[in-house]
Amino acid sequence: MRAITRIMPMAIELATEKPDFSVAASVVERRPLMICQPYSQLVGMKRWADLSLYAVVTQNFDRLANEDAVIMLRILDHIHVVDRIFRHHLQGLPHTFQAPRSEKVPELQSLANGAREVDDWYASYVGNLPHSDFDQSVDFVFTNGKPMRMRRGEIILHVCLHGAYHRGNAGLVLQKNGIAPHDDRLTDFLETVAQSASSTRPSISSS
Repeated sequence: MRAITRIMPMAIELATEKPDFSVAASVVERRPLMICQPYSQLVGMKRWADLSLYAVVTQNFDRLANEDAVIMLRILDHIHVVDRIFRHHLQGLPHTFQAPRSEKVPELQSLANGAREVDDWYASYVGNLPHSDFDQSVDFVFTNGKPMRMRRGEIILHVCLHGAYHRGNAGLVLQKNGIAPHDDRLTDFLETVAQSASSTRPSISSS
């Protein structure tokens, strides 16, 4: 357990380090971002995938080895804390996090409830954000004290991609314990949306 305690914070810190794209940024023109639909799809997929992940983890949590159960909670907490931090940035509000994780790892049910609430917030936020605001810059400070400026659209993209990366980590923990991981592909999401739309479409009966 001591080894895991040492490894996990280090792994999360490495995962959150920001690579230097200054050279690429100097030669690539920052064109206006595509708006509305791609962001709505990404946030919709994140909400769907998070629900699927938490469902699988909740149903099989007792099957995880003790060390892997701790790792799983740390992964889920890290995703959730980062989601909350960037929500504060989008709202222009301060937060109290000193690191991209909680000081004390929450219980699984608390994380599941919190993830659902935050995902619903992002879906509502993207759905109501004026098109011009996706390109609006937001200034904030990372938990390590480094100042940063990102467009609102870039923040939303980061939150979605960050969550996808760490859901992959969670899937590996599940597979290690002989548990089939959650669905987490864009194609799966689009198929689910299409099936849902088809099932709710009124049927046309012949007279």
